[in-house]
Amino acid sequence: MTLWTPDGERKIPPASAGDAATPSPAAGGPGPEEPELTPEEEEQVRVMAKELAEARARLLETEVATVLTNHALGIYELAAIHLTAERPNLDEARLAIDALAAIVENLAGRLGESEATLKGALHQVRMAYVQRARPEAPAASD
Repeated sequence: MTLWTPDGERKIPPASAGDAATPSPAAGGPGPEEPELTPEEEEQVRVMAKELAEARARLLETEVATVLTNHALGIYELAAIHLTAERPNLDEARLAIDALAAIVENLAGRLGESEATLKGALHQVRMAYVQRARPEAPAASD
């Protein structure tokens, strides 16, 4: 098994590897430019791999509509953050709103019980965008 790290793929030695924990480069182990891991680092990699496997298993048990709803609400929040900033970034907000619309509108009828909530959120953030994008009314002159 391997684990992706910012430095590249790392081979995870078996938990019961003992002295044979360091595979040869021909077996996919560390090459000349890849430093070997200390026993502590190897244990950290094993723990991280186990946690990743557990997270993947939990994700497989979760309905996709639930995961999509969670991500869609994150996109909603992203749009709201850009709209409510002291200096709103309308271009960034519009991109987030368009991404939210792509999910809500293209998956209509497939998002389960949270679909109505997502449609409401999309409507709300679109209205907020229109309000923030509207130019300020000129001040009345005396």
